[in-house]
Amino acid sequence: MSIQQVKIYARDYSPRLGFITGIILGDILGLPWDIVTDRRKIGKSPVINYSEENIKGALKIKPDSLLFETGVSIREINVNTWNSLPVFFQTDEGSDMPFDIFAASFYLVTRYEEYLVHQPDEHGRFMASSSLAYKNGFLGRPVVDLWAKEFAKAFMKKYPTVAFRRNEFKALLTIDSDQPFAYLGKNLLTSVGGLLRDMTNRDGHASDRYRVVKHEMKDPYEVYDYILGCIENYSSDTRFFFPTGDHSKYDKNPSWKSQEYRDLINKIAGKFNIGIHPSYYAGEKYQLLGSETGRLKTMAGKDINSCRYHFLRLFMPFSYRNLTLQGITEDFSMGYPDEPGFRAGIARPYFFYDLAEDKQTSLKIIPFQVMDGTLFQYKNLEPVTAGDVIFRLIDETRRVGGLFVSIWHNTSLLDTPEWKGWREIFEQMLKEQQS
Repeated sequence: MSIQQVKIYARDYSPRLGFITGIILGDILGLPWDIVTDRRKIGKSPVINYSEENIKGALKIKPDSLLFETGVSIREINVNTWNSLPVFFQTDEGSDMPFDIFAASFYLVTRYEEYLVHQPDEHGRFMASSSLAYKNGFLGRPVVDLWAKEFAKAFMKKYPTVAFRRNEFKALLTIDSDQPFAYLGKNLLTSVGGLLRDMTNRDGHASDRYRVVKHEMKDPYEVYDYILGCIENYSSDTRFFFPTGDHSKYDKNPSWKSQEYRDLINKIAGKFNIGIHPSYYAGEKYQLLGSETGRLKTMAGKDINSCRYHFLRLFMPFSYRNLTLQGITEDFSMGYPDEPGFRAGIARPYFFYDLAEDKQTSLKIIPFQVMDGTLFQYKNLEPVTAGDVIFRLIDETRRVGGLFVSIWHNTSLLDTPEWKGWREIFEQMLKEQQS
């Protein structure tokens, strides 16, 4: 079967329609497409009629007004069920699908609701509990991808010769090194202060700290040989993120001037792509983001083009604008700290659309589905139960041929009683995402 260009007929052109058409028809279904506003340019192509008009033989989707508006406004959204899928922006009986797939997908992927007034948590973040997906029970499903599959079925009924691309499941392991060392890499004042606290604390580790600093003992948080061994054993595609910010209440990383820290980063950067893990306050301060990115570039001796914000402090659209200004081309922060799932409703990378400026940008967003800290700290799950959550998300992602992205920290892979059983889940995940 030949690949035919699909024509989307609309009364007016909209950059929003162009953006979401590129995701659904281009990225997910693999179809060449073009938006036309003149019916004479339709020709003999397969047609999606995204208008109130009638076009014989075309797949008709009655449009919601969302894609022809500018800015953001409060929308009353009612979620119904169709073909076992949640849907909203419902259409009437004159449409071939009972909802506007383009408007609904645009609403989720652009994180439209995060531009509206909401109640943030103590760190200023938009939480999963505030989202449409969580409130309606579909956060754990990549609904945009699933909607696209249903769209393909409906389109095939109209145009049986149209060929769609078959997407292949992939996985990406990401490691955040918030605290790569327990004792190493600290400045003199911090090291002395820590030693004094350990000496006066009955449960302190003064002897261990002293031996590590004297290089007589391995730092207890330095488990990178284990991580690298697992990556090699399971041939896992991996990316590491390193912080270089100054010490604060929320930032416990080593000094960027530390030779031990530089050695670790160079060891990792020699084999894998690395990205910046901006400090807590750099999530909203452009100057800090710039200086910290520059530090990592100096330490690694290579350009830094990817980021994941510390504490997942993502503020729409400013955090993404700041990344673009710093030359960052990829961000890995799109996911919730408090719940696993598909924050943007999609299981594959896409470009950031700035709703405030109504334009697609060059910044690529790589959503993640699950983070170790979410399962351990927020959900208080035992390792086996956490594994069930992880494997279910892998299955959901595999079902649509998407990209499964997980976040792990070196400190969650320690061989200690607190993290007993988590290494086994980590390795089971790496094995499962292989098959």
